[in-house]
Amino acid sequence: MVPVLADIFAARRSTSGMAVLDTPLVPSPALTDRLGSEVLLKLEIGQHTGAFKLRGAANAASRLPTDAPGVTCCSTGNHGRAVAYAAARRGLKAIICMSELVPQAKIDGIRALGAEARIIGRSQDEAQIEATRLVQEEGFAEIPPFDHADVISGQGTIGLELLEQRPDLHTILVPLSGGGLAAGIALAAKAIRPNIRVIGISMQNGAAMHAALDAGKPVSVEEVPSLADSLGGGIGTENTLTLQLCRDLLDDVVLVSESEIYHAMQFHYYEDRLVCEGASAIGAAAILSGKVNLSGPTATIITGRNVDMNVFTDIVSGCDVMLGNEVLKGQRYGA
Repeated sequence: MVPVLADIFAARRSTSGMAVLDTPLVPSPALTDRLGSEVLLKLEIGQHTGAFKLRGAANAASRLPTDAPGVTCCSTGNHGRAVAYAAARRGLKAIICMSELVPQAKIDGIRALGAEARIIGRSQDEAQIEATRLVQEEGFAEIPPFDHADVISGQGTIGLELLEQRPDLHTILVPLSGGGLAAGIALAAKAIRPNIRVIGISMQNGAAMHAALDAGKPVSVEEVPSLADSLGGGIGTENTLTLQLCRDLLDDVVLVSESEIYHAMQFHYYEDRLVCEGASAIGAAAILSGKVNLSGPTATIITGRNVDMNVFTDIVSGCDVMLGNEVLKGQRYGA
């Protein structure tokens, strides 16, 4: 069933007992200067698991029976970490299924929370096969990363907070992958303020939701290494919720290059003093590259901080970085 605003308010109540935090909305003077109108940063990096995904996972986990043999999911990292944390809060076993493209730092973070990390194949679709088997053969409960009403409602609590913190917001820039975050925020924000603009931002290569919106149905995309690794993966061939919601509620979708993401990560570090993932920097990448035309107060979601610090150090130092077998040329910030 498609969630509605009442479900998002219910999710806020459910997650308050699962250690989900209301996160700050802070100004970015440097981005404001570049854009010419106010830009604010929603700091989801402050959640206990370092990313917004805790909201949806906690809401879904709060509704599971205590006698479930365990919880599973397919994840590019942050959702798995959130499910592991939420499962531990409920005293449930967690098995997180991921592809070989997930950075080791995210795998280590999941294991540190007491969950089992199973690495299956080189795509989200391959990892999903194992999660499905755990559900069908071992009776595990599954918390999908995005296409689930409770997950969407949990992510939508960000939209509630944004409009409570700044009722005058004109535009929200949302990192776009499977669409759970974008759908939840847009659902909440537009139910309260129908004229607010919500724009999805994704990387140029492997942007599954963008391809699905163009095709009008789920389509397969090749998963390729990206600085915005959290945005990788398909939307599922049987997608029932997020494609419809993103189609109906998003005002636009913008794609940015790996070089633009690289520069935006540097920008957030040097100008905003933030350590954030590539997916977190994607809104700034769209602003700095001039790919979004904005007027009035704008918020962008800093979705997570669970970045490989060796790669991050190379980026802020201006070094080249490897994306699979390709070299992304570096450049010193301000050079």
